[in-house]
Amino acid sequence: MSIHIVALGNEGDTFHQDNRPSGLIRTYLGRSPLVSGDESSLLLNAASTVARPVFTEYQASAFGNVKLVVHDCPVWDIFDSDWYTSRNLIGGADIIVIKYNVNDKFSFHEVKDNYIPVIKRASNSVPVIIAAVGTRQNEELPCTCPLCTSDRGSCVTTTEGIQLAKELGATYLELHSLDDFYIGKYFGGVLEYFMIQALNQKTSEKMKKRKMTSSFHGIRPPQLEQPEKMPVLKAEASHYHSDLNNLLLCCQCVDVAFYHPEVTGVVEAHKIVLCSVSHVFMLLFNVKSPADIQDSSIIRTTQDLFAINRDAVLPGASQEAPSNPPLPVIVKDALFCSCLSDILRFIYSGAFQWEELEEDVRRKLKDSGDVSDIIEKVKCILKTPGKINCLRNCKTYQARKPLWFYNTSLKFFLNKPMLADVVFEIQAGIFQAMCLLICAEMYQVSRLQHICELFIITQLQSMPSRELASMNLDIVDLLKKAKFHHSDCLSTWLLHFIATNYLIFSQKPEFQDLSVEERSFVEKHRWPSNMYLKQLAEYRKYIHSRKCRCLVM
Repeated sequence: MSIHIVALGNEGDTFHQDNRPSGLIRTYLGRSPLVSGDESSLLLNAASTVARPVFTEYQASAFGNVKLVVHDCPVWDIFDSDWYTSRNLIGGADIIVIKYNVNDKFSFHEVKDNYIPVIKRASNSVPVIIAAVGTRQNEELPCTCPLCTSDRGSCVTTTEGIQLAKELGATYLELHSLDDFYIGKYFGGVLEYFMIQALNQKTSEKMKKRKMTSSFHGIRPPQLEQPEKMPVLKAEASHYHSDLNNLLLCCQCVDVAFYHPEVTGVVEAHKIVLCSVSHVFMLLFNVKSPADIQDSSIIRTTQDLFAINRDAVLPGASQEAPSNPPLPVIVKDALFCSCLSDILRFIYSGAFQWEELEEDVRRKLKDSGDVSDIIEKVKCILKTPGKINCLRNCKTYQARKPLWFYNTSLKFFLNKPMLADVVFEIQAGIFQAMCLLICAEMYQVSRLQHICELFIITQLQSMPSRELASMNLDIVDLLKKAKFHHSDCLSTWLLHFIATNYLIFSQKPEFQDLSVEERSFVEKHRWPSNMYLKQLAEYRKYIHSRKCRCLVM
């Protein structure tokens, strides 16, 4: 009896330690304990690979006496150059594996649009496994703020992979690396499950053809249990825009105060936010010089609207001067100053809700001419150097993204000394992330705590089994800290992680420090479980009994 597997797609360039080319299929055949065959016997026919360079054919033994034939086709051009061969490969397959690299989005969409429909028509309801291989670049932390969004887009997301699996009715897997865990336990466990299903189906069909009576059915093959899925930690949505808007309302860390002698009250704001949306404020606060901007209209707007008076005493200020007082800025236009609170709220909200701003200004000024004049001045403040009437029609900007995405943004001030008053020194390690998680829990910064949890999980998932076994990483200590600091998601995930890598962590001395409840959980969810090993032994006996029965008959 034989099983035919067809593997399609290129998962990226990977190499053995001796610089020989490798990949998902070759690595599995070389490492899986259920597949036997030395390196020379894996390659079925060297001549055939020279004649047909678009695919490589392997032969090995699985489950002791089952013939395993694998066609590995990394080049999709086989569907264009040799349709007859590719159709026969797909039509005769018992299992289809589609593999791709998560950092090659162009190839992914090319395959999805051109070749996936062909496979869908020719597969005849054959089990399909989609393997997304590799670690996504520039996506260590799933942050959705504008500082991180622009760095992504070149990777195939998990959502795209899952959507493709739904179209094909396939099983979706993510393999961050080709190590023992992802190949042997994760990919291998799923592939061997479908191999067993194919054997069961073929055995059933063979028995029907021979018209055997019910007395010869014998024992039924055991249903091998599958490894339990690791819990998924969903990324928390970004609070960037709402937090930025709340910053204005709370008036925390203000460093600039606008006022007019004839208008009561002071309007406080933050230099870095104002400079991130307007060259007028960059010029006002000396972040840029007139030579840098080279736009007379922006220079004229700055001079006509604002002036810095460092010696001014702000209205309502206390007698005792604060250690770091905000910079006094005179607003030369009294009407503009009276509407400045609404204008700043408009800027902090993203500078795109023009209709709402116009309504707020109209409620204060009443006169339509004054309202138009204020709106035109806001347009001049948000003007981009070198562009004329860039905000001529406000309503066309109503449905667009906030101005942070189009004009100079807060990224301009990243790693720059201008307007900065705090410096973070970051080291991307597990212990440092745990320390930061503890601080985040102490100060109740829930999203920072969540990001630290995701970072720790990502780092642990990317470690090969050998590294986990050799390094001095006390997972039990991480588990205790996560529990103590109310990180329930991380503590639950760590328990599953210990159970999944039971053979590694059960040999470490710190494993004895687990509580009775924790050890009970690990024993219940351990992999490979005693039940799995028992079922596997029963299945081998079943295969042997079938072979002997066929010989007798």
